[in-house]
Amino acid sequence: MRRFLFLLLALVSLTPATAQPLNVAAAASLTEAMREVAKAFEAARPGVGVQLQFGASGTLLQDIAGGKPADVFASADADTLARGVQRRLLLAEAQREFATNALVLIVPTDRSSPVQRLQDLARPEIRRIAMGRTATVPAGRYARQAIDALRLWPALQQKIVFGDSVRAVLQAVASGDVDAGFVYATDVPVAGERVRVVQTLAVQPPIRYPATVVAASGQQVLARDFIAFLNQPQARAVFSRYGFGAP
Repeated sequence: MRRFLFLLLALVSLTPATAQPLNVAAAASLTEAMREVAKAFEAARPGVGVQLQFGASGTLLQDIAGGKPADVFASADADTLARGVQRRLLLAEAQREFATNALVLIVPTDRSSPVQRLQDLARPEIRRIAMGRTATVPAGRYARQAIDALRLWPALQQKIVFGDSVRAVLQAVASGDVDAGFVYATDVPVAGERVRVVQTLAVQPPIRYPATVVAASGQQVLARDFIAFLNQPQARAVFSRYGFGAP
């Protein structure tokens, strides 16, 4: 009888209700889509919980380096993930691309704007332009690349307002605090009708989202399963609905 009770208690201790959640650190631009994908993963894996944290890819990597718990890292660019691999914070062999995106130039809709293309940002009536911090926000680096391609940085540098994430940039444009900004195409619907796209910008290499396992994760098997799920038809359909392309 005692042996039976011991086994029963052992089984109870291993039930999904007491399992550690899978911690996923994901780029801010993935917020709405990843929330839905996480729920689908939980539904497919009864008892498994997914805990999400969103932010600029570089900031999330800094958090991981500082010891913040994470099992999966989903970045808005390959460079940030590569830095994590180089620092042995992330597993190189577990990385997989799962989505693509596009960079767009947006303006507020509540005012008449002379901006129809990137070159128009140099006009004197354009005084404040928002973009992500290039050190931590991939969208900021993509924006700088687009600006540099036209040799406009000297003309625009004093107008730039840096945001801590691409969503901070979106909010700055939507609220009218700035005259224009650089965000991902998938961010635009989040602002409703408060912003409009004036130009889709070509960047090289194309914007791709990779995910991998955090080296310090104690749930690496489950983390790999989640990353594999990101490329399953059910998850792909969610990403597509939110405007992301397939890798």
